[in-house]
Amino acid sequence: MNAWAIAACLGHFETTEYGMQRPRVMIIEDEDLQYEIYEEYFEELTIERARSGSEALALAARYVPQLIILDHILDQAEQGLDFLPDLKKMLPHVPIIVVSGALEVSEQMNALQGPRRAHYCLSKPVDLEVLRQTIQTALQECGEQEVIQQFESLEKTRRSDIEDLLSRSTDRLRRQHQIRLQLSDSNEKPNISALARDHRVARRTIIRDLQEMIRRGELDTSVYPDWEKDSES
Repeated sequence: MNAWAIAACLGHFETTEYGMQRPRVMIIEDEDLQYEIYEEYFEELTIERARSGSEALALAARYVPQLIILDHILDQAEQGLDFLPDLKKMLPHVPIIVVSGALEVSEQMNALQGPRRAHYCLSKPVDLEVLRQTIQTALQECGEQEVIQQFESLEKTRRSDIEDLLSRSTDRLRRQHQIRLQLSDSNEKPNISALARDHRVARRTIIRDLQEMIRRGELDTSVYPDWEKDSES
């Protein structure tokens, strides 16, 4: 599935009179010539323009794009990166591509770091085909698709943790059952070290097993009279 089809599934498109669906993009750019170049080159996009960061924030209140292209030097002497945190706060799942010829390498790195970051930084004069490929990658791998992947990864991790917890719980109950059988024919205090060797666990694990079985009433306190003292420690 290509980027446009994935974006269509996410429902962020405007339907044209020809029945085709196009990605919705906000371009924050003050230079008319540069904007006209974008508008002519990216005919497959539905574009809304803002000339300043302030105008972009106002536009974002009524226009939710699939992607944002952000220039740094803007109208009204504003700087695009100053508005990056507010844009990400309003549109947290929308990827942002910063396109500017006025950024130092350190500024580009800062823009790409942190929780309210841009996804890409491209330098002007920008290669339009490189920008198109970046847009396609952002639509396919970032934004809502990225959030979905994060949730899937989290769910997979949780399932793995639950399975591991159940496995360890089952192993512990099986070991305690075997210990109870071993101690059923003896009235002597158990040899903790010997039990630890038999079951290939640490001595503290055997002590914890004895404590749990005594609490549940499965063993008499005489089997391990120090269980309360060890519990407190």
